[in-house]
Amino acid sequence: MTDPNVRELLIIGGGPAGYTAALYAARAALQPLVVEGFEAGGQLMITSDVDNYPGFRDGIMGPDLMHQMRAQAERFGAEYVTDDVTRVEFSDDPLSTPHQVFVGPDRYEARAVVVATGATARQLGLESEIELQGRGVSYCAVCDAAFFKDRRVVVIGGGDSAMEEAAFLAKFATSVVLVHRREEFRASKIMIDRVRQNERVTIEVPYGVEEVLGSADGKVTGVRLRHAVTGELKDVDADGFFVAIGHDPNTSLFRGLLDMDEQGYLLTAPGSTATNVPGVFVAGDVADHTYRQAITAAGSGCMASLDAERWLAAAAQVAGQPTAAAL
Repeated sequence: MTDPNVRELLIIGGGPAGYTAALYAARAALQPLVVEGFEAGGQLMITSDVDNYPGFRDGIMGPDLMHQMRAQAERFGAEYVTDDVTRVEFSDDPLSTPHQVFVGPDRYEARAVVVATGATARQLGLESEIELQGRGVSYCAVCDAAFFKDRRVVVIGGGDSAMEEAAFLAKFATSVVLVHRREEFRASKIMIDRVRQNERVTIEVPYGVEEVLGSADGKVTGVRLRHAVTGELKDVDADGFFVAIGHDPNTSLFRGLLDMDEQGYLLTAPGSTATNVPGVFVAGDVADHTYRQAITAAGSGCMASLDAERWLAAAAQVAGQPTAAAL
């Protein structure tokens, strides 16, 4: 296990999970290579104030947090490739035949890999939505609800996630308008009933969002709705707009290679970050459709790095034997 062309650990993804995995791996002298992608930093790069990440009493801007995490791992020897992975070839016995990760024409080999490619919040695709991201447009109520205390917000969506977001926001906002394009909701009956019974929540159906309205200084002031049947336009005053139409795990690279659930989230062994492929581990939102927080992603990055380190140490002791024996 001394081939200088083969990395001990390669990390795919550069959000809080990937950077934390890199930090732990670098401090363990694994000299990790992080292929962080062109969207390095993940969803926090479009987040303004982060007030719920421990250690920052006065909060921190999302991009600043990611830059600090990246630099901290780099300080201990982590290396970066700011490009997207185009293909992977995983090995059943990475001790003798390393995993291969392709970045365009370049190929990198590693005995262990941490997948931390995250998940992407679905967007409506409106130009006004994009322009006002971080200025009143949000994709996470748990992250941003406290910024809208005693204010008015609109939530778009029809599933359990939208109901949960509306109910959570109602603890802070004076009024919450839940908008859905159909008369019927996809959410469970218990969630629908909970929202309908909340005095602070008003439901508008069947409406779609035509435009997010903003002020001259670039802050959300309202949402323009269009009736799905009549086409009637209606403006709703709001200080915040929450898009709750789901997330998509960034796992297309791994279809047919790593086990995943029906939604595409990667599956791991119970009590571990290990996947069905020896030497491949998972961290962050790519396997988490429940919490989706920077702190939980960072924590799982730590776990994945520790799991990879221990796996490599065990494998080194039985070099030349089948990988299964090392586990």
